[in-house]
Amino acid sequence: MSDLKKDEGKDLVWLLHHQNGDLAIPQPFERDIYLFDTYVAGTSHIAGMEELEPFLEIDEKLSFFREPDNEYDDKAIVIKTENGTKIGYIPKVDNIIFSRLMDAGKLLFGRITEKDKRGTWVRIMIRIYLHE
Repeated sequence: MSDLKKDEGKDLVWLLHHQNGDLAIPQPFERDIYLFDTYVAGTSHIAGMEELEPFLEIDEKLSFFREPDNEYDDKAIVIKTENGTKIGYIPKVDNIIFSRLMDAGKLLFGRITEKDKRGTWVRIMIRIYLHE
């Protein structure tokens, strides 16, 4: 026989129900890794950008989506706000490595670091992150 003793009434179900409602299950390690600073390209081609600009907030999270069928750039990465509004693209000179990362299944996103309006043109600076 084994020397191990079973604590009466302290099985797994008991442990789960007596942890003040909190489960002590290990969570996967996640982090956001800063990669690069750049700007949003093509803002002057976005209809309604002047009206949208006041609603764009510093540190707002931006979603990136690959657009491999783009007629001008097969490495294109479109940038959208969290509610799905398109605000432009990662500049073509910066998107080669980022498009490869995304094509390999990596999750990239951005955050607005600064913005200003110059006449009718809206300049948006962003920071790019890898979520791992």
